[in-house]
Amino acid sequence: MTISNRTLTPLTQAQLTAASQAALNHQTQAQDLHKKRPFAAILLAPDNETILLSSNSLSHVRHAESELARNAADNYDWAYLARCTLVSTWEPCAMCAGAIYWAHIGRLVYLASEKALQEVIGVGNPENLTLDLPCRRVFEKGQGVVEVIGPSVEEGWERRVVEDSRRYWGERGN
Repeated sequence: MTISNRTLTPLTQAQLTAASQAALNHQTQAQDLHKKRPFAAILLAPDNETILLSSNSLSHVRHAESELARNAADNYDWAYLARCTLVSTWEPCAMCAGAIYWAHIGRLVYLASEKALQEVIGVGNPENLTLDLPCRRVFEKGQGVVEVIGPSVEEGWERRVVEDSRRYWGERGN
């Protein structure tokens, strides 16, 4: 049985482009200004334009998406969050997908796939041991519905996220 108590406002191409650019800008700033890992997430209000929250990766266990989802769950009603969209520069890992699911965030947009991330960081990188577990598979096992859009290869967002991330990972010998 799948439970869905939400009505998501469709994303227009202009809204998707603006949100994608905002997420990538946040990722770039996290690297350049704060020397953080190249992962960023933003939360859009139900109008698909207002940015309610943003987060970057704080450590190898405090990922941008899970930090944002926890903060959102602490600050917003779950019925409201069910109408919101989380936009991430990278496909959320299983931990982050679980946090998004439990926060009741209704839609996820990610720009670059976990497969592309593994290509950037390399196999066996202790700073980010990727899992071959797509977020869609995590969400499919739940009783609630999370709409997923991504990766954004057609619009070139995946390539831009990868290029931006190579600046960080390249400095670490990958």
